[in-house]
Amino acid sequence: MEVKNISLIKKLTKSAFSEKEALVYVSVLELGGAFPSRIAKYAGLRRATTYDILLVLSVRGFVNEIKNKNKIFYQIEKPENILKYTKSKLQKAEESVKQIDELLPEIRNIYSSRLSPPIITYHSGERGIFDIFEDMTLKQKPYEMLVFTNGKEFVNVLNENNREFYQAYMKRKEKNGITTRTIIPDTKEDKQARDIFYKDINSRYWPDFRYIEKDRFPSASEVTIYGTNKVAIVNFKRGHETGVIIEDQAIHDMMKTIFELSWDSRQLKK
Repeated sequence: MEVKNISLIKKLTKSAFSEKEALVYVSVLELGGAFPSRIAKYAGLRRATTYDILLVLSVRGFVNEIKNKNKIFYQIEKPENILKYTKSKLQKAEESVKQIDELLPEIRNIYSSRLSPPIITYHSGERGIFDIFEDMTLKQKPYEMLVFTNGKEFVNVLNENNREFYQAYMKRKEKNGITTRTIIPDTKEDKQARDIFYKDINSRYWPDFRYIEKDRFPSASEVTIYGTNKVAIVNFKRGHETGVIIEDQAIHDMMKTIFELSWDSRQLKK
């Protein structure tokens, strides 16, 4: 191998070149142009390998093919073509990222409903419950959250030490455009809890509430249907704070149907 600018080869391999492509490119650059056999000798590569690489570099616009004495002579094209090619790759990569991002919801739906069993994660303690609430706001796109909850019991969990967490949670909901419909017991305590939770939030993001008789909702728990395929079930009972997240399209859709049937029930008050 006769190539001198080894450091340039190493730098080029960090951009648009493989190691052998950079070696051949720098060989042509240093020679000022040559026939393939001379380039192969200069680069210390097999002729067949050199021919293949020269063809790739030619297609990219890095080298130019010229017929000379019925042979193909290679010389360097404008160096700016390297930047042009790299920018083109970057643009195509950005377009691919955008297309994949748009396709992900459809792919996730198929993955969740047809190819994989439900993903279930278990959480315990106050911190575990707050981890569940954080998961509800990870999706940074607007969606509608559907909730059966006991506001009074949640207030018991939401002691003074945890108010900052809940305020941050509500702000993330507001920022991400997450709207909510909520079914809660028709009690004074639950309505007070509602006012506590949303007092500093833009009224646009207050839930649309409907109320059910206390005796028909005796549970100290919450069920939240959220995102595109998740359901969270939380027990707020003091000393027994637990919860699960179920990630499954079929379960999500069924719970959403149950919520909608409940929402339209005449037994609920507006």
